[in-house]
Amino acid sequence: MKTLFRSLALATFSAVSLLSTAATCSADVYELRIYKTNEGKLDALNARFRNHTMRLFKKHGIESMGYWVPTDEDDSKNTLVYVIKHESRDAAKESWKNFLADPEWKKAAAESGVGQLAERPQSTYMTLTDYSPEYQNAEGDDDDVFELRVYKAAEGKLGKLDARFRDHTIALFEKHGIKSVAYWHPTDSPANEDTLIYIIEHESDAAAKQSWSAFGSDPEWQKAAAASGVGRLAERPKSIYMTPTDYSPIQ
Repeated sequence: MKTLFRSLALATFSAVSLLSTAATCSADVYELRIYKTNEGKLDALNARFRNHTMRLFKKHGIESMGYWVPTDEDDSKNTLVYVIKHESRDAAKESWKNFLADPEWKKAAAESGVGQLAERPQSTYMTLTDYSPEYQNAEGDDDDVFELRVYKAAEGKLGKLDARFRDHTIALFEKHGIKSVAYWHPTDSPANEDTLIYIIEHESDAAAKQSWSAFGSDPEWQKAAAASGVGRLAERPKSIYMTPTDYSPIQ
């Protein structure tokens, strides 16, 4: 788990449809953020987001997409993972400046009981891939588990990895009960040259294990993987299983 958090830190470097396709919002920039609180402060952080932060984000032009807490026993006590959307990188800079200077935010932050975070927030700016599907919440998904995954391709292989997801993987995920939420590339160098970040959804922890097993042994997947030219990834895929908070737009 800590390895994934470090990978995302490095990637920053220098119901209506909740996630629309890249073709319809090519200027939009997404931001993946990971907060780690001090011991016993996660509930206070969630309350601050629920009661204040999301509304103030909207006030300053920041759109909330999804908020999750990892299922890992240790990280479930102190970690919040979320994705927000900005109209552009310049808009993000302006929105954050205005949000942090807002007297209402300063008052809410001071009174929240969260205190200083245990670590500096990790932020990764991203753009949707051209194959990222349109996602909508479905009914009866209370037990669903989400999975954040980070792939680092070997040098020069990101385009082939994208082609494999576009032409094969997403359809095979659906075949095996894995729902695609969104697929992104980091915007900043060097991560934009080799990194794919995506979120998928499973019906449960048990369903996730069954789906991955069936997917990995599917002859169609094995054939597509062998023919794709992707080869071995530069690193083993990183994964965080997560459950949505009660205030998350994506459920």
